[in-house]
Formats: sequence, C-alpha cells, structure tokens
Amino acid sequence: MNKLTRRATLGALAAVPLARPAILRAQSSSKPVKIGLLSDMNGPYRANGGPGNRLTAELAVQDVGGSVLGRPIEILQADEQNKPDVASAIARQWVDDNGVDALADGSATSSGLAVQQIARDKKRIYLVNEPAATDFIGKQCSPWSFQFSYDTYMLAKGIGSALTKAGGDTWFFITADYEFGYSLQRNTEAFITQAGGKVLGSVRAPLGGADYSTYLLQAKASGAKVIGFANAGTDLQNCLKQAAEFQLAEGGLRLATLLMVISDVNSLGIDICQGLVLTNSFYWDLTDKTRAWSKRFTDKFDHPPTMQQAGCYAGVLHYLKAVKAAGTTDTEAVAAKMHATPVNDFYNTDVRIDPNGCVRHKTYVWQVKTPAESKYKWDFYKPVATMDGSEAFPPPDMFGCTLKGP
Repeated sequence: MNKLTRRATLGALAAVPLARPAILRAQSSSKPVKIGLLSDMNGPYRANGGPGNRLTAELAVQDVGGSVLGRPIEILQADEQNKPDVASAIARQWVDDNGVDALADGSATSSGLAVQQIARDKKRIYLVNEPAATDFIGKQCSPWSFQFSYDTYMLAKGIGSALTKAGGDTWFFITADYEFGYSLQRNTEAFITQAGGKVLGSVRAPLGGADYSTYLLQAKASGAKVIGFANAGTDLQNCLKQAAEFQLAEGGLRLATLLMVISDVNSLGIDICQGLVLTNSFYWDLTDKTRAWSKRFTDKFDHPPTMQQAGCYAGVLHYLKAVKAAGTTDTEAVAAKMHATPVNDFYNTDVRIDPNGCVRHKTYVWQVKTPAESKYKWDFYKPVATMDGSEAFPPPDMFGCTLKGP
C-alpha cells in the first residue's frame, strides 16, 4: 500500500465513529438524505467549525422537522485533518459507497478545493462554509458549489480599506503558507493600494505553527504601521499572544486580524484582543433572532457560535429547503432551486446567490471592546461599519468564473 492510499484509508476510517444519524430522524423506512461534513476536528480550525458545525447542521435538520420528502436526514462528519488527499478520499468514499447526497464544510482552503473537485466530478452539491479563498467562486467554480459565510475578498475589503483610510497606510503581512493565506493577502493588498497605502513586506508561516517571534520582529523592523495577520484559528491566536508579549500595540503598531472569530476572543480574553478590528457576516448579539438561535448552540457549547458555524446552518437549511421545493435530491434540480430562491433564516433576509455560488451576506466591521465596555458574557464587539452584500462581495466574473445565471 503506497503512502497516499494508506493515508486515504486512514482518513476514511476516521469517518466511521463520527458517521451517526442526526439528532432528529423521521420514522421512515425510506433511504436517508445524507449530508457529509469534512471538518477540522483536532487542528488549528477546530473551534472555528469542527464539532460545532455538526451541531449547527443538526439544528438545521431539526428546523425542517427531521425529514424531507418523507425521508430521514442523516448528518455524517469526519476529520479531514486539513489534508487535501485525506479530504478527497473521504469525500469520494462517502459518495461512492455511502450514497452521500451533499458535501459540506471543507475546513482549510486546500482540502476544501479538493472536496470541490470531487463534488464537481461526482455531481454533488457542496456547501462551503469554512474555506475562504476566492478560487471557490473564481477559476475553480462549480455549478454545484455554494460558498456560504464569507470569502477573502469580503474580509480584505472590510479591514484593508478601513485601516488604510484611518492612517494605517503601510503594512507588513504574516501569511499562512497555503492558498487561503495567499488569497487573503492578495485581496487585502488590492484594497490597501486603492486606499493610497503600500505593503512594505511579508513572510509566509507554515500552518499549525507555534513560534511567530521571528516574523513579528521582522514586521516591527520593517517600519510598517500595520501588521496584517493573513491566518486564522490557533495560528492567529499564537500571533496575538506573542504580539502582546512584545507589547507591539503599546509601541504604536496596529494589528489587523483579517480572519478573527469570536472563539478567538473567547480563548485569548478581551484584554488581549481589545481594540482589534475584524470583519464578519454574523455576530451572536446582533438581533433577538440571532440571540435566540445562539442560545440553542451555547446550551451545548462553551462559546457562542462563529460565523462559519452560522454559515454551516444557513447552507444546510437552504439545501434542505431546496430539496423539498424541487421534490427530489437530483443535484441539477436542487442547485437550480438554491440559485433561484433567496436565502432566509435567522440572520439572512432575501440574500441572493450569484451564478458562481457566492452567497452575498450583509457584512459587518467590528472593533473588540475594552474590558470596561463589555457589560455581560460574550459582549465582545462594537460596530464600526456595515456593508450590503452587493458591496461586500466581488463581482461574479471578477476571479475567472464563466458560469452564467438562467
């Protein structure tokens, strides 16, 4: 058995303990409608999605009544380890041997793109909620793929423009060394340049790193006013911890978190994160509806839901509604219904989906509060700006996708 086959087999076996039915299943002898989540269960993005994505998918199943077309709904989840070969092997096995109707999640962009290729080849719906690169809606777009939650263009526009216009006109990037990081840096650089700023330098850091001191010292020595962290998860947390140890913010440097989620603030503490600016499409404390839904989540988790976890719910719910409306799980029919029907749930109202699969959520720029400003548990953010979905996300043909609408 060669190395690739052995890793793929181990990846497929890793799915078995997690492949159990969803919380609610209709009493039916019909073949289940199956949705498979490829997630980071133990790596740097576990808190961003991970087990929380399974819970939010199951909440979506609950909210459609536990069944669709008289068939029970089954949620599977496996650890794709942020490895493209493992992710593609599990996805292929699920479709070929388990009859999975739709794939979801994807975690790291590299593994998500591998899943997208399998979904395209096997003609399966793919609900992208963690991977962020614009390749998913660009040159590698698929008629069956839908990028919920966010993308790197949206993240870059919110932060790159805002901080540059606010005087942070010179930047240095610490970038995750794979496509997600490259895409995030490229898009942010474009908005920095548009706003009259410039980039003085950058370094690429491997995924899952622990020591960022050398990179931080390079950034400080560059003379840049802003350090842009084009990474996420525990990698970002480690950068922010060490930046606090070096007292970089106290020395006048601005720290730009290009993808920070609420679990990062929860883990690091508001004292370390205070003043940081971030962009997202979901915040638990936004409305009465987001607070009510988030309570369902936090009854089972020790932190409020992230943007990616809310996006997983939105994607699974929209898919199941489309299956019901189409009267079938046929991929072409369901994809057509998903494109034709606006996204509506507890935080989206009539959100349209572009032909390339881009879901145009309303987007928010936030600043982390100071400890004195925070009045109750998880009261972390104060608003800076709001962007409509038409403004926040890229034009459909910007990154090379040639798919057209009906």
